[in-house]
Amino acid sequence: MKDEGSGAKAPGSFLRGNLISLSGRNSAIIGLFANERNKEMTTDMTEGKIIPQLTAFTIPLVLGNLFQLTYNAADSVIVGKFVGDEALAAVGTAGPVMNMIILFISGMCMGAGILMSTQYGAKKYDQLERQISTTMLGGLVFSAVVALLLIVLAYPLLGLLQVPDDIVHSAAVYLRIIFVGLIFTFIYNFFSNTLRALGDSRVPLYFLIISAFLNIVLDLLFVVVIRWGVAGSAVATMLSEALCCLFCLIYIKKKVPLLCLGKKWRVFDASILWRTFTYGITSALQQMCIQLGKICVQTIVNVQGVAFIAAYTAINRVDDFALTPQGNISHAATTFMAQNRGAGKISRMKRGFLDSILLQIIYSAAVSVAVFVLARPIMQLFVSDGSEEVITLGISYLKLIALMYLMPAATNVIQGFFRGMGDLKVTLISTILNFTARFLSAWLMIHVMGGAFSCLAWANFFGWIAMFAFELPMMVMRWKKMSATSIQR
Repeated sequence: MKDEGSGAKAPGSFLRGNLISLSGRNSAIIGLFANERNKEMTTDMTEGKIIPQLTAFTIPLVLGNLFQLTYNAADSVIVGKFVGDEALAAVGTAGPVMNMIILFISGMCMGAGILMSTQYGAKKYDQLERQISTTMLGGLVFSAVVALLLIVLAYPLLGLLQVPDDIVHSAAVYLRIIFVGLIFTFIYNFFSNTLRALGDSRVPLYFLIISAFLNIVLDLLFVVVIRWGVAGSAVATMLSEALCCLFCLIYIKKKVPLLCLGKKWRVFDASILWRTFTYGITSALQQMCIQLGKICVQTIVNVQGVAFIAAYTAINRVDDFALTPQGNISHAATTFMAQNRGAGKISRMKRGFLDSILLQIIYSAAVSVAVFVLARPIMQLFVSDGSEEVITLGISYLKLIALMYLMPAATNVIQGFFRGMGDLKVTLISTILNFTARFLSAWLMIHVMGGAFSCLAWANFFGWIAMFAFELPMMVMRWKKMSATSIQR
């Protein structure tokens, strides 16, 4: 099977033992030694038992993202408890804009990670090195330019969201401070996706644990002790991300030989950047579309009053906690399938996909029960005891959405399948269908028909249905094609 994710092999790679100045025997020995060093902190998923590999890869991803969400939620919890409902609403309205940009960066890194996984699985290390350096240099320039633009355009962006006048200033301050640290967000996401592409999902977890702890401590310091309010919460998040990024760089320099490129970090290949862009933009647009759906719904919520906004902020945080592990299982399947696609192991790809379905079902059943039973205690984490209206609104949503969590599990596992196959157009189109159906449903039920807060759960459900209806037949056709190719081999 031809490797679809690789280009022409460049001569002169140290890692492949082809230095012109060395004899064939000596270069082979050096190449073997380098490969063994690289395997120390990476995982080859083209061999071994599948479920243990998927589980071992997924657990650090889940824990890492839960810690990521913890320090994101810390802003909402601490601001809501110690500053008030209006401050919570300000953080909530700023969140969609902030998350859309961060998810765009994450999506670009994810697209690059798919290429890296394929190159690593095919053992094309010279091309992998050029991929890594080019992605890093391009991403640094992009992040700096975007951060500057967003700092200038904070107020116009919030105006498009119809943010109420009494909270727009606090929301703008929060956004501008977060965007100052955007370059740290890119660097961390880049190295995290690169390590995961090489099969190491543990190390990013360790840094996120430290960062989450720091963010909570700094939130308490700046918000509760110094009383900087919303601005203090943003400063805490920015400093935590910067420190997380620093720790990641130090670790890589000391422990991951494959990413210690030295002067090769200066290598920039425009053709590789364009290929990365074509892969990454699809994944990035998909990530942005997810957030764009939230932004569109946010515009509907923002005209319903502060209590509506505060409750929506809280339930979004809960959904993030509940749904992120589903995405992590999907990302584990993506890395597994991409590596095995690079190695040409079609039957193993199929077994890995089926095993990922089992993991999705087990997790989704557990989280559905937890959210349904603990709806009130969960909402009480975000607001003070006197905010009964916000709590009641949130409970009405959580008890309904908990019954629907199996739907995104199904769509996530199919998304992982197509990402692993390198076909990101299907995932992008299905995501566009998702947010379109979600927004139209929310607009019709709440804005036109005057429906209750719980209608937001039904809007999510209709979005997932639209997504699944498009993805399933596409996956069946691709599955049959894979089966035919496997039989021919």
